[in-house]
Amino acid sequence: MFCFSKPNTESIHAFVSTQANQPFSYSEVGATRSGAPKGYTHDHNRIQLGQGAEVFERAKSAVRRWSMFDMPWIELCYRETPIEPGATVAVLVSHFGFLSLNKCRIVYVIEEESEDLKKFGFSYGTLFEHGAIGEERFSVEYQCKDNSVWYDIYAFSRPKLITRLGYPLVRALQKRFARESKLAMIKAVQPG
Repeated sequence: MFCFSKPNTESIHAFVSTQANQPFSYSEVGATRSGAPKGYTHDHNRIQLGQGAEVFERAKSAVRRWSMFDMPWIELCYRETPIEPGATVAVLVSHFGFLSLNKCRIVYVIEEESEDLKKFGFSYGTLFEHGAIGEERFSVEYQCKDNSVWYDIYAFSRPKLITRLGYPLVRALQKRFARESKLAMIKAVQPG
């Protein structure tokens, strides 16, 4: 949904509610688990957040608070949305003089623990009221052997018919989001 002024809370709530039971806009639901399917643009971004179990716990808390969306040109609707399969959110994006409201639903949650690796996160996929088609995974990892903590974003996407003409701009926004999301997570795991 495109608009020239910020929609009010009631409009956003109605927008999210109308898609609660709608299907995903792509057939490869869950494919961020094993690699992106053909026909999509693939993006993988990763940054080290720090060292140690305490940093990993702060990183997990940051994901639960949706801190990876802490940037001035993006508003997550709504931050209290739990990280659980089926939860639906909207992302209000301010760009190029207008706003777009895009819907996504959580596909799966990651909670893995082995002797070498601890991992937490989730993947969400686009619904029909989104400017693109695809899925994005957000996760944090604790590499037990070297004590390192990482934030990882993996996504596959392609433009919808309405965004094909402006696809270079869409790609620029996707790259900007990845850069700023990594910085937001670095900030989120700082003590204090």
